[in-house]
Amino acid sequence: MQPDLVDSSHQLKINSESTGHTELESKLTDGRNIFRHMIDALDVMQSHYFELWIGTWPSAIDWTAAVINTAVSSTLGTVARASSKTDNDRYSRIINKYFSHNAAYYFGEDAFSIRNEAYDDILWTVLEWLENIKTIGYRNTTEPSWHGAQFIPGFSHRARLFWDLASKGWDNDLCGGGMIWNPRLLPYKNTITNQLFISASVAMYLSSPGDSIDFPFLTSESQVFGSMPGRPHDPKYLKAAIEGYSWLKKSNMTNAQGLYVDGYHIKGYSQNGSIGTGKCDDRNEMVYTYNQGVILSGLRGLWEATGNESYLQDGHTLIRDVMASTGWSWSGEPKSPIRKSSSWAGLGQHGILEELCDRSGSCSQDSQTFKGIFFQHLTQFCETLPLKAKIPGKTHSASKSLKDKHSDFCRTVGLWAAHNAEAALSTRNGSGLFGTWWGYEFAAEDYPQSLPARAVDYRNDASILTTSEWTQQGRLQPMPVPDRQTAESNEDVKTADVNDRGRGRTVETQQGGLAVLRSSWELLNSGR
Repeated sequence: MQPDLVDSSHQLKINSESTGHTELESKLTDGRNIFRHMIDALDVMQSHYFELWIGTWPSAIDWTAAVINTAVSSTLGTVARASSKTDNDRYSRIINKYFSHNAAYYFGEDAFSIRNEAYDDILWTVLEWLENIKTIGYRNTTEPSWHGAQFIPGFSHRARLFWDLASKGWDNDLCGGGMIWNPRLLPYKNTITNQLFISASVAMYLSSPGDSIDFPFLTSESQVFGSMPGRPHDPKYLKAAIEGYSWLKKSNMTNAQGLYVDGYHIKGYSQNGSIGTGKCDDRNEMVYTYNQGVILSGLRGLWEATGNESYLQDGHTLIRDVMASTGWSWSGEPKSPIRKSSSWAGLGQHGILEELCDRSGSCSQDSQTFKGIFFQHLTQFCETLPLKAKIPGKTHSASKSLKDKHSDFCRTVGLWAAHNAEAALSTRNGSGLFGTWWGYEFAAEDYPQSLPARAVDYRNDASILTTSEWTQQGRLQPMPVPDRQTAESNEDVKTADVNDRGRGRTVETQQGGLAVLRSSWELLNSGR
Protein backbone atom coordinates (compact mmCIF):
# COMPACT_ATOMS: atom_id res chain seq x y z
CA MET A 1 0.00 0.00 0.00
CA GLN A 2 1.41 3.38 -0.99
CA PRO A 3 1.62 6.17 1.60
CA ASP A 4 -1.10 8.80 1.53
CA LEU A 5 -0.18 12.29 0.40
CA VAL A 6 -2.12 14.08 3.09
CA ASP A 7 -4.83 13.18 5.58
CA SER A 8 -8.42 14.31 5.33
CA SER A 9 -7.82 17.34 7.56
CA HIS A 10 -6.14 19.03 4.61
CA GLN A 11 -9.12 18.68 2.24
CA LEU A 12 -10.65 22.00 1.35
CA LYS A 13 -12.72 23.78 -1.22
CA ILE A 14 -10.86 25.89 -3.77
CA ASN A 15 -12.48 29.08 -4.99
CA SER A 16 -11.61 30.46 -8.41
CA GLU A 17 -11.86 34.13 -9.20
CA SER A 18 -12.90 35.72 -12.48
CA THR A 19 -13.40 32.39 -14.28
CA GLY A 20 -16.41 30.42 -15.35
CA HIS A 21 -15.56 27.60 -12.97
CA THR A 22 -17.61 26.78 -9.90
CA GLU A 23 -16.11 25.66 -6.63
CA LEU A 24 -14.15 22.46 -7.03
CA GLU A 25 -12.25 20.19 -4.77
CA SER A 26 -8.55 19.83 -5.51
CA LYS A 27 -7.92 16.41 -7.01
CA LEU A 28 -4.65 15.96 -5.20
CA THR A 29 -5.56 16.94 -1.67
CA ASP A 30 -7.23 13.58 -1.12
CA GLY A 31 -3.70 12.18 -1.37
CA ARG A 32 -4.40 8.65 -2.58
CA ASN A 33 -2.07 8.42 -5.56
CA ILE A 34 0.61 11.10 -5.43
CA PHE A 35 3.42 8.79 -4.34
CA ARG A 36 2.57 6.39 -7.15
CA HIS A 37 2.49 9.29 -9.63
CA MET A 38 5.96 10.32 -8.49
CA ILE A 39 7.38 6.82 -8.99
CA ASP A 40 5.64 6.56 -12.36
CA ALA A 41 7.17 9.87 -13.46
CA LEU A 42 10.62 8.58 -12.48
CA ASP A 43 10.06 5.25 -14.25
CA VAL A 44 8.94 6.96 -17.44
CA MET A 45 11.81 9.45 -17.41
CA GLN A 46 14.47 6.81 -16.98
CA SER A 47 12.99 4.22 -19.33
CA HIS A 48 12.24 6.76 -22.05
CA TYR A 49 15.30 9.02 -21.92
CA PHE A 50 18.20 7.35 -20.06
CA GLU A 51 20.69 5.13 -21.89
CA LEU A 52 22.53 2.93 -19.42
CA TRP A 53 25.17 1.82 -21.91
CA ILE A 54 26.55 5.37 -22.15
CA GLY A 55 25.44 6.46 -18.69
CA THR A 56 23.51 9.57 -19.63
CA TRP A 57 20.37 11.15 -21.08
CA PRO A 58 21.51 11.68 -24.70
CA SER A 59 19.00 14.44 -25.46
CA ALA A 60 20.05 16.49 -22.42
CA ILE A 61 22.92 18.98 -22.39
CA ASP A 62 25.63 19.18 -19.76
CA TRP A 63 23.92 21.38 -17.21
CA THR A 64 20.37 20.05 -17.67
CA ALA A 65 21.72 16.51 -17.23
CA ALA A 66 23.21 17.58 -13.89
CA VAL A 67 19.80 18.90 -12.85
CA ILE A 68 18.10 15.69 -13.98
CA ASN A 69 20.62 13.59 -12.06
CA THR A 70 19.87 15.71 -8.99
CA ALA A 71 16.13 15.10 -9.44
CA VAL A 72 16.64 11.33 -9.68
CA SER A 73 18.80 11.30 -6.56
CA SER A 74 16.39 13.49 -4.59
CA THR A 75 13.48 11.22 -5.49
CA LEU A 76 15.45 8.21 -4.29
CA GLY A 77 16.06 10.08 -1.04
CA THR A 78 12.32 10.51 -0.64
CA VAL A 79 11.77 6.81 -1.36
CA ALA A 80 14.53 5.86 1.10
CA ARG A 81 12.86 7.84 3.87
CA ALA A 82 9.52 6.20 3.06
CA SER A 83 11.14 2.75 3.17
CA SER A 84 12.56 3.47 6.62
CA LYS A 85 8.97 3.72 7.86
CA THR A 86 7.41 0.83 5.95
CA ASP A 87 10.32 -1.55 5.26
CA ASN A 88 8.90 -2.27 1.82
CA ASP A 89 11.08 -4.48 -0.41
CA ARG A 90 9.71 -2.73 -3.49
CA TYR A 91 11.35 0.48 -2.34
CA SER A 92 14.71 -1.26 -2.16
CA ARG A 93 14.36 -2.43 -5.74
CA ILE A 94 13.53 1.10 -6.90
CA ILE A 95 16.46 2.63 -5.02
CA ASN A 96 18.97 0.06 -6.23
CA LYS A 97 17.83 0.25 -9.84
CA TYR A 98 17.92 4.01 -10.21
CA PHE A 99 20.95 4.62 -8.04
CA SER A 100 22.78 2.50 -10.58
CA HIS A 101 21.80 5.18 -13.10
CA ASN A 102 23.23 7.89 -10.84
CA ALA A 103 26.45 5.95 -10.52
CA ALA A 104 26.61 5.34 -14.29
CA TYR A 105 26.20 9.05 -14.91
CA TYR A 106 29.25 9.76 -12.77
CA PHE A 107 31.21 8.14 -15.58
CA GLY A 108 28.92 9.28 -18.41
CA GLU A 109 29.08 12.96 -17.42
CA ASP A 110 31.40 15.03 -19.63
CA ALA A 111 33.22 16.47 -16.64
CA PHE A 112 36.17 17.82 -18.61
CA SER A 113 33.87 19.77 -20.93
CA ILE A 114 31.89 21.27 -18.05
CA ARG A 115 35.11 22.51 -16.43
CA ASN A 116 35.48 24.90 -19.38
CA GLU A 117 31.93 26.21 -19.36
CA ALA A 118 30.27 29.08 -17.51
CA TYR A 119 30.40 29.20 -13.73
CA ASP A 120 26.73 28.32 -13.31
CA ASP A 121 27.22 25.14 -15.37
CA ILE A 122 30.09 24.16 -13.06
CA LEU A 123 28.02 24.80 -9.92
CA TRP A 124 25.09 22.60 -11.02
CA THR A 125 27.64 19.78 -10.99
CA VAL A 126 28.63 20.54 -7.39
CA LEU A 127 25.00 20.33 -6.27
CA GLU A 128 24.22 17.08 -8.07
CA TRP A 129 27.00 15.04 -6.44
CA LEU A 130 26.38 16.47 -2.99
CA GLU A 131 22.73 15.46 -3.39
CA ASN A 132 23.82 11.93 -4.26
CA ILE A 133 25.95 11.81 -1.11
CA LYS A 134 22.91 12.85 0.96
CA THR A 135 20.82 10.11 -0.66
CA ILE A 136 23.46 7.50 0.17
CA GLY A 137 23.27 8.69 3.77
CA TYR A 138 19.48 8.21 3.83
CA ARG A 139 19.86 4.67 2.50
CA ASN A 140 22.57 3.80 4.98
CA THR A 141 20.17 4.45 7.85
CA THR A 142 18.10 1.40 6.82
CA GLU A 143 20.84 -0.67 5.20
CA PRO A 144 24.22 -0.04 6.84
CA SER A 145 27.19 -0.48 4.51
CA TRP A 146 24.90 -0.17 1.50
CA HIS A 147 26.85 -0.74 -1.71
CA GLY A 148 26.29 2.85 -2.87
CA ALA A 149 28.62 4.12 -0.14
CA GLN A 150 31.65 3.05 -2.18
CA PHE A 151 30.98 5.98 -4.55
CA ILE A 152 31.19 8.66 -1.86
CA PRO A 153 34.90 9.48 -2.35
CA GLY A 154 34.46 9.98 -6.09
CA PHE A 155 31.28 12.02 -5.74
CA SER A 156 32.87 14.13 -3.03
CA HIS A 157 35.97 14.73 -5.09
CA ARG A 158 34.06 15.92 -8.14
CA ALA A 159 31.99 18.29 -6.01
CA ARG A 160 35.11 19.74 -4.38
CA LEU A 161 37.02 20.03 -7.64
CA PHE A 162 34.15 21.86 -9.33
CA TRP A 163 33.54 24.18 -6.37
CA ASP A 164 37.21 25.16 -6.48
CA LEU A 165 36.95 25.90 -10.20
CA ALA A 166 33.74 27.91 -9.79
CA SER A 167 35.09 29.97 -6.90
CA LYS A 168 37.42 31.70 -9.35
CA GLY A 169 34.34 33.52 -10.63
CA TRP A 170 34.03 35.60 -7.45
CA ASP A 171 35.07 39.17 -8.25
CA ASN A 172 35.54 42.10 -5.88
CA ASP A 173 36.70 44.62 -8.49
CA LEU A 174 33.21 45.24 -9.90
CA CYS A 175 29.99 45.84 -7.97
CA GLY A 176 31.76 45.32 -4.66
CA GLY A 177 31.64 41.54 -5.02
CA GLY A 178 29.56 38.82 -6.57
CA MET A 179 30.06 36.03 -9.06
CA ILE A 180 30.62 36.71 -12.76
CA TRP A 181 28.45 34.48 -14.93
CA ASN A 182 30.63 33.68 -17.93
CA PRO A 183 34.36 34.46 -18.27
CA ARG A 184 33.97 34.64 -22.07
CA LEU A 185 31.54 37.58 -21.97
CA LEU A 186 31.60 41.15 -20.78
CA PRO A 187 31.16 41.05 -16.99
CA TYR A 188 27.59 40.10 -16.15
CA LYS A 189 26.64 39.40 -12.55
CA ASN A 190 23.49 37.39 -12.69
CA THR A 191 21.17 36.00 -10.06
CA ILE A 192 21.48 32.33 -10.90
CA THR A 193 25.28 32.12 -10.65
CA ASN A 194 25.32 33.93 -7.32
CA GLN A 195 22.47 31.86 -5.90
CA LEU A 196 24.19 28.69 -7.04
CA PHE A 197 27.45 29.75 -5.42
CA ILE A 198 25.66 30.40 -2.12
CA SER A 199 23.74 27.12 -2.19
CA ALA A 200 26.71 25.06 -3.36
CA SER A 201 29.03 26.63 -0.79
CA VAL A 202 26.82 25.97 2.21
CA ALA A 203 26.04 22.48 0.87
CA MET A 204 29.79 21.80 0.71
CA TYR A 205 30.06 22.88 4.34
CA LEU A 206 27.16 20.71 5.49
CA SER A 207 27.32 17.66 3.24
CA SER A 208 30.79 17.10 1.84
CA PRO A 209 32.62 14.38 3.78
CA GLY A 210 35.92 15.55 2.31
CA ASP A 211 38.25 13.52 0.13
CA SER A 212 41.95 12.85 -0.25
CA ILE A 213 42.10 12.66 -4.06
CA ASP A 214 44.44 15.22 -5.61
CA PHE A 215 43.89 14.25 -9.26
CA PRO A 216 44.03 16.07 -11.67
CA PHE A 217 45.95 18.77 -9.76
CA LEU A 218 49.42 18.39 -8.37
CA THR A 219 49.88 18.95 -4.66
CA SER A 220 51.88 22.08 -5.40
CA GLU A 221 48.73 23.67 -6.77
CA SER A 222 46.88 23.41 -3.49
CA GLN A 223 47.28 27.12 -2.80
CA VAL A 224 45.34 27.89 -5.97
CA PHE A 225 42.62 25.30 -5.77
CA GLY A 226 41.99 25.20 -2.04
CA SER A 227 42.98 22.94 0.81
CA MET A 228 44.09 19.53 -0.38
CA PRO A 229 43.15 17.00 0.63
CA GLY A 230 39.58 18.17 1.14
CA ARG A 231 38.26 18.15 4.68
CA PRO A 232 34.70 17.97 5.92
CA HIS A 233 32.97 21.13 7.14
CA ASP A 234 35.75 23.38 5.91
CA PRO A 235 34.88 26.88 7.23
CA LYS A 236 35.92 28.45 3.90
CA TYR A 237 32.69 27.12 2.40
CA LEU A 238 30.49 28.65 5.08
CA LYS A 239 32.39 31.92 4.82
CA ALA A 240 31.80 31.99 1.05
CA ALA A 241 28.07 31.30 1.49
CA ILE A 242 27.61 34.01 4.13
CA GLU A 243 29.50 36.59 2.10
CA GLY A 244 27.70 35.57 -1.07
CA TYR A 245 24.25 36.03 0.42
CA SER A 246 25.24 39.29 2.08
CA TRP A 247 26.26 40.61 -1.33
CA LEU A 248 23.16 39.27 -3.08
CA LYS A 249 20.82 40.79 -0.51
CA LYS A 250 22.45 44.21 -0.96
CA SER A 251 22.59 43.99 -4.76
CA ASN A 252 19.09 45.31 -5.51
CA MET A 253 18.41 42.20 -7.58
CA THR A 254 14.68 42.04 -6.76
CA ASN A 255 11.81 43.89 -8.40
CA ALA A 256 8.72 45.51 -6.92
CA GLN A 257 7.01 42.11 -6.59
CA GLY A 258 9.90 40.76 -4.53
CA LEU A 259 11.04 38.52 -7.39
CA TYR A 260 14.66 38.13 -8.47
CA VAL A 261 15.39 39.62 -11.88
CA ASP A 262 18.13 38.13 -14.03
CA GLY A 263 21.21 40.24 -13.42
CA TYR A 264 23.40 43.28 -13.98
CA HIS A 265 25.74 44.68 -16.59
CA ILE A 266 28.19 47.47 -15.71
CA LYS A 267 27.53 50.77 -17.50
CA GLY A 268 30.41 51.94 -19.62
CA TYR A 269 32.30 48.67 -19.45
CA SER A 270 33.73 48.43 -22.93
CA GLN A 271 35.81 46.32 -25.24
CA ASN A 272 38.78 48.69 -24.90
CA GLY A 273 39.28 47.73 -21.29
CA SER A 274 37.41 50.54 -19.52
CA ILE A 275 35.59 49.32 -16.43
CA GLY A 276 33.04 52.13 -16.76
CA THR A 277 31.24 52.87 -13.52
CA GLY A 278 32.47 49.64 -11.97
CA LYS A 279 29.01 49.26 -10.46
CA CYS A 280 26.07 46.96 -11.09
CA ASP A 281 23.84 49.66 -12.57
CA ASP A 282 22.37 48.25 -15.81
CA ARG A 283 19.74 45.75 -14.69
CA ASN A 284 18.13 43.09 -16.88
CA GLU A 285 14.50 42.93 -15.72
CA MET A 286 13.84 39.45 -17.12
CA VAL A 287 12.24 37.13 -14.57
CA TYR A 288 12.59 33.34 -14.66
CA THR A 289 11.15 30.79 -12.24
CA TYR A 290 14.45 29.16 -11.30
CA ASN A 291 15.89 32.48 -10.13
CA GLN A 292 13.30 32.34 -7.34
CA GLY A 293 14.21 28.81 -6.30
CA VAL A 294 17.91 28.05 -6.07
CA ILE A 295 18.53 30.48 -3.21
CA LEU A 296 15.97 28.63 -1.08
CA SER A 297 18.20 25.61 -0.48
CA GLY A 298 21.00 28.02 0.35
CA LEU A 299 18.88 29.83 2.93
CA ARG A 300 17.90 26.55 4.55
CA GLY A 301 21.56 25.55 4.73
CA LEU A 302 22.65 28.92 6.07
CA TRP A 303 20.13 28.66 8.89
CA GLU A 304 21.39 25.20 9.86
CA ALA A 305 25.02 26.28 9.67
CA THR A 306 24.59 29.51 11.65
CA GLY A 307 21.35 29.28 13.63
CA ASN A 308 20.35 32.72 12.29
CA GLU A 309 16.57 32.64 11.84
CA SER A 310 16.60 35.60 9.44
CA TYR A 311 17.63 33.20 6.67
CA LEU A 312 14.42 31.21 7.16
CA GLN A 313 12.39 34.42 7.32
CA ASP A 314 13.86 35.58 4.01
CA GLY A 315 12.93 32.23 2.48
CA HIS A 316 9.36 32.40 3.76
CA THR A 317 8.97 35.90 2.32
CA LEU A 318 10.32 34.90 -1.09
CA ILE A 319 8.03 31.86 -1.27
CA ARG A 320 4.98 33.99 -0.45
CA ASP A 321 6.01 36.45 -3.17
CA VAL A 322 6.37 33.66 -5.72
CA MET A 323 2.96 32.24 -4.85
CA ALA A 324 1.43 35.70 -5.15
CA SER A 325 3.08 36.08 -8.56
CA THR A 326 1.04 33.11 -9.76
CA GLY A 327 -2.22 34.70 -8.61
CA TRP A 328 -2.49 32.62 -5.42
CA SER A 329 -3.60 34.45 -2.29
CA TRP A 330 -3.95 32.86 1.10
CA SER A 331 -4.32 33.69 4.76
CA GLY A 332 -1.59 31.29 5.87
CA GLU A 333 -4.05 28.87 7.45
CA PRO A 334 -4.49 25.42 5.84
CA LYS A 335 -8.28 25.38 6.16
CA SER A 336 -8.87 28.95 4.99
CA PRO A 337 -10.31 29.66 1.54
CA ILE A 338 -7.79 30.21 -1.21
CA ARG A 339 -8.41 32.51 -4.15
CA LYS A 340 -6.70 32.03 -7.47
CA SER A 341 -6.80 35.02 -9.77
CA SER A 342 -7.24 34.30 -13.47
CA SER A 343 -5.16 37.36 -14.37
CA TRP A 344 -1.48 37.10 -15.23
CA ALA A 345 0.34 37.92 -11.98
CA GLY A 346 4.01 38.02 -13.00
CA LEU A 347 5.04 34.35 -12.99
CA GLY A 348 1.78 32.64 -13.74
CA GLN A 349 -1.98 32.65 -13.38
CA HIS A 350 -4.65 30.73 -11.48
CA GLY A 351 -2.03 29.72 -8.94
CA ILE A 352 0.10 27.86 -11.51
CA LEU A 353 3.78 28.64 -12.04
CA GLU A 354 4.77 29.49 -15.62
CA GLU A 355 7.59 30.77 -17.78
CA LEU A 356 6.80 33.59 -20.17
CA CYS A 357 7.75 31.28 -23.04
CA ASP A 358 5.27 28.54 -22.08
CA ARG A 359 2.28 30.04 -23.86
CA SER A 360 4.05 30.55 -27.18
CA GLY A 361 5.74 27.15 -27.12
CA SER A 362 9.07 28.92 -27.61
CA CYS A 363 10.90 27.68 -24.49
CA SER A 364 14.50 26.61 -25.03
CA GLN A 365 16.09 23.55 -23.51
CA ASP A 366 17.22 25.82 -20.67
CA SER A 367 13.78 27.19 -19.87
CA GLN A 368 12.05 23.81 -19.97
CA THR A 369 14.17 22.91 -16.94
CA PHE A 370 13.42 25.96 -14.80
CA LYS A 371 10.16 25.11 -13.02
CA GLY A 372 11.51 21.75 -11.91
CA ILE A 373 14.55 23.52 -10.46
CA PHE A 374 12.29 25.84 -8.49
CA PHE A 375 10.40 22.96 -6.89
CA GLN A 376 13.61 21.02 -6.23
CA HIS A 377 14.99 23.84 -4.10
CA LEU A 378 11.64 24.68 -2.51
CA THR A 379 11.52 21.09 -1.28
CA GLN A 380 15.02 21.36 0.16
CA PHE A 381 14.10 24.56 1.97
CA CYS A 382 11.14 22.81 3.55
CA GLU A 383 13.09 19.89 4.99
CA THR A 384 12.06 19.45 8.61
CA LEU A 385 14.19 21.47 11.00
CA PRO A 386 16.18 19.23 13.37
CA LEU A 387 15.56 19.39 17.11
CA LYS A 388 19.12 18.14 17.67
CA ALA A 389 22.18 19.40 15.83
CA LYS A 390 23.12 16.92 13.13
CA ILE A 391 26.81 17.77 13.48
CA PRO A 392 27.46 18.97 17.05
CA GLY A 393 29.72 21.98 17.07
CA LYS A 394 29.20 22.62 13.36
CA THR A 395 25.44 22.93 12.90
CA HIS A 396 22.46 24.20 14.85
CA SER A 397 19.10 22.88 15.96
CA ALA A 398 15.66 24.43 16.14
CA SER A 399 13.40 24.99 19.08
CA LYS A 400 10.19 23.00 18.94
CA SER A 401 8.20 26.17 18.27
CA LEU A 402 10.44 27.14 15.33
CA LYS A 403 10.32 23.61 13.93
CA ASP A 404 6.52 23.55 14.15
CA LYS A 405 6.17 27.02 12.64
CA HIS A 406 8.38 26.11 9.69
CA SER A 407 6.58 22.80 9.14
CA ASP A 408 3.15 24.44 9.34
CA PHE A 409 4.24 27.02 6.79
CA CYS A 410 5.56 24.36 4.44
CA ARG A 411 2.45 22.18 4.72
CA THR A 412 0.36 25.17 3.71
CA VAL A 413 2.70 25.89 0.79
CA GLY A 414 2.20 22.22 -0.04
CA LEU A 415 -1.39 23.01 -1.04
CA TRP A 416 -0.02 25.33 -3.72
CA ALA A 417 2.57 22.74 -4.75
CA ALA A 418 -0.17 20.10 -5.03
CA HIS A 419 -2.22 22.49 -7.17
CA ASN A 420 0.77 22.82 -9.50
CA ALA A 421 1.31 19.05 -9.46
CA GLU A 422 -2.30 18.57 -10.51
CA ALA A 423 -1.76 21.01 -13.37
CA ALA A 424 1.44 19.23 -14.40
CA LEU A 425 -0.29 15.85 -14.37
CA SER A 426 -2.92 17.19 -16.74
CA THR A 427 -0.24 17.65 -19.42
CA ARG A 428 0.79 13.98 -19.59
CA ASN A 429 0.27 12.21 -22.89
CA GLY A 430 -0.53 8.54 -23.45
CA SER A 431 3.08 7.57 -22.79
CA GLY A 432 3.15 9.37 -19.45
CA LEU A 433 5.35 12.23 -20.72
CA PHE A 434 4.85 15.63 -19.09
CA GLY A 435 4.54 18.86 -21.03
CA THR A 436 6.00 22.24 -20.11
CA TRP A 437 2.90 24.49 -20.07
CA TRP A 438 1.11 23.38 -16.93
CA GLY A 439 -1.40 26.23 -16.88
CA TYR A 440 -2.77 26.07 -20.42
CA GLU A 441 -6.27 25.11 -19.25
CA PHE A 442 -6.53 28.46 -17.46
CA ALA A 443 -4.79 30.67 -20.03
CA ALA A 444 -5.50 34.31 -19.18
CA GLU A 445 -6.62 36.74 -21.84
CA ASP A 446 -4.23 39.36 -20.45
CA TYR A 447 -1.19 37.12 -20.84
CA PRO A 448 1.77 39.42 -21.60
CA GLN A 449 2.42 39.74 -25.31
CA SER A 450 5.90 41.19 -24.90
CA LEU A 451 8.74 41.20 -22.41
CA PRO A 452 8.82 43.69 -19.53
CA ALA A 453 10.64 46.96 -20.18
CA ARG A 454 14.44 46.54 -20.11
CA ALA A 455 14.11 42.75 -20.07
CA VAL A 456 16.41 40.66 -22.24
CA ASP A 457 15.47 36.99 -22.65
CA TYR A 458 18.82 35.49 -23.65
CA ARG A 459 17.80 32.11 -22.24
CA ASN A 460 15.34 31.61 -25.09
CA ASP A 461 17.30 33.54 -27.72
CA ALA A 462 20.95 32.67 -27.33
CA SER A 463 21.92 34.77 -30.37
CA ILE A 464 21.68 37.80 -28.08
CA LEU A 465 24.92 36.70 -26.45
CA THR A 466 26.86 37.36 -29.66
CA THR A 467 25.90 41.05 -29.78
CA SER A 468 28.27 43.86 -28.78
CA GLU A 469 26.46 44.39 -25.47
CA TRP A 470 27.71 40.99 -24.32
CA THR A 471 30.92 40.06 -26.14
CA GLN A 472 34.37 41.44 -25.51
CA GLN A 473 37.26 41.55 -27.97
CA GLY A 474 40.36 39.79 -26.80
CA ARG A 475 38.30 37.11 -25.05
CA LEU A 476 37.01 33.91 -26.50
CA GLN A 477 33.62 34.25 -28.13
CA PRO A 478 30.80 32.91 -25.97
CA MET A 479 30.26 29.21 -26.30
CA PRO A 480 27.06 28.53 -28.23
CA VAL A 481 24.19 27.33 -26.10
CA PRO A 482 23.67 23.67 -27.07
CA ASP A 483 20.15 22.79 -28.07
CA ARG A 484 19.68 19.43 -29.68
CA GLN A 485 16.19 20.28 -30.85
CA THR A 486 15.19 23.50 -32.56
CA ALA A 487 11.92 25.11 -31.58
CA GLU A 488 9.50 25.51 -34.45
CA SER A 489 7.78 28.78 -35.22
CA ASN A 490 5.15 29.73 -32.70
CA GLU A 491 1.76 28.20 -33.26
CA ASP A 492 -1.67 29.17 -32.09
CA VAL A 493 -2.47 27.84 -28.63
CA LYS A 494 -5.54 26.06 -30.02
CA THR A 495 -3.51 23.22 -31.56
CA ALA A 496 -4.54 19.68 -30.62
CA ASP A 497 -1.93 19.48 -27.88
CA VAL A 498 -0.21 22.70 -26.88
CA ASN A 499 2.60 20.77 -25.25
CA ASP A 500 3.65 19.21 -28.55
CA ARG A 501 4.65 22.61 -29.95
CA GLY A 502 8.20 23.86 -30.16
CA ARG A 503 10.56 21.41 -28.45
CA GLY A 504 7.60 19.38 -27.26
CA ARG A 505 7.93 16.92 -24.40
CA THR A 506 11.53 16.34 -23.32
CA VAL A 507 13.57 14.89 -20.50
CA GLU A 508 13.68 18.43 -19.09
CA THR A 509 9.87 18.71 -18.95
CA GLN A 510 9.74 15.26 -17.37
CA GLN A 511 12.04 16.32 -14.54
CA GLY A 512 9.73 19.28 -14.00
CA GLY A 513 6.77 16.96 -13.50
CA LEU A 514 8.81 14.70 -11.24
CA ALA A 515 10.06 17.62 -9.14
CA VAL A 516 6.63 19.16 -8.52
CA LEU A 517 5.12 15.78 -7.59
CA ARG A 518 7.91 15.11 -5.13
CA SER A 519 7.55 18.62 -3.73
CA SER A 520 3.83 18.26 -3.07
CA TRP A 521 4.44 14.92 -1.33
CA GLU A 522 7.23 16.23 0.88
CA LEU A 523 5.66 19.59 1.76
CA LEU A 524 2.25 18.25 2.66
CA ASN A 525 3.94 15.77 4.98
CA SER A 526 6.42 18.30 6.38
CA GLY A 527 7.34 17.70 10.02
CA ARG A 528 5.63 14.32 10.26
